[in-house]
Amino acid sequence: MDNPDAYYEAQYNNRLSIPDAATFNTRGVERSAAARARLDARLDIPYGPSARQRIDVYPAAAPGAPVLSFIHGGYWRSRDKSEFAFIAEPFVAAGITVAMPEYDLAPAVTVATIVEQMVAAHAWLYRHAAGLGADPARLYVAGHSAGGHLAAMMAATRWQEVDPSLPADLVKGAYAVSGLFDLMPMLHFSFNADIRLDAASARAQSPIEHVPGWPVPVRTAAGALESDEFRRQCRVLAERWPASVRGHMDIPGCHHLSVAEALADPDNPLFASVRDFVLGAG
Repeated sequence: MDNPDAYYEAQYNNRLSIPDAATFNTRGVERSAAARARLDARLDIPYGPSARQRIDVYPAAAPGAPVLSFIHGGYWRSRDKSEFAFIAEPFVAAGITVAMPEYDLAPAVTVATIVEQMVAAHAWLYRHAAGLGADPARLYVAGHSAGGHLAAMMAATRWQEVDPSLPADLVKGAYAVSGLFDLMPMLHFSFNADIRLDAASARAQSPIEHVPGWPVPVRTAAGALESDEFRRQCRVLAERWPASVRGHMDIPGCHHLSVAEALADPDNPLFASVRDFVLGAG
């Protein structure tokens, strides 16, 4: 490749490929504020010491519901859980308790620290799910973009090495939407000025380098209009995790930002796929 920096910038910088990118962010904030007003929201529950180590929980109406933990994206350097509450609403209506964990952002912390924080958040969620009226034995994780990376890292976590009291199958399944599973291209992306990966840390934090210790079910999805690299990311995870990856879905008409809106659309096949995955029907 003659100019990898230019190639990967074009592939991963959604500000370049989606001219109205800011519109999607603004709409998400507005929809989330409205959703929070309608939902039973337990906000900013601490799971760790920093100001951003907090979880929002949106309980389903019926007790003992499965839990879907949704991790937002933003290249580990931006965005906030409060901007994605709109995604919780249709899942809560389907009988699923939704948790949205937050994490500290680069450049203040490294990707490795963010992964550690998500491990702590999901251990906390497992231990406290029953007290929130949900079923800790049915904890699933999903994420979009960098959140898809973090969801995959949760699927690969050896939970009994974290704490022997935790079950090996703490995460019952992961659904990664437009995720990043091979972080080596980030070395050629301008956002790495904040993310601060080098070759060693990029490999260490790439899910493809951490095959799960048991065949945890994993599914991937991406917008059909996304870049070649985002689609390659899904293919390489399936190649490296053959015992876990159970399928991939291309979402028609969607790019990297609109696919997050598809996840919150009860009439979209992506929503139905994630819903059925969590409820055990898919």
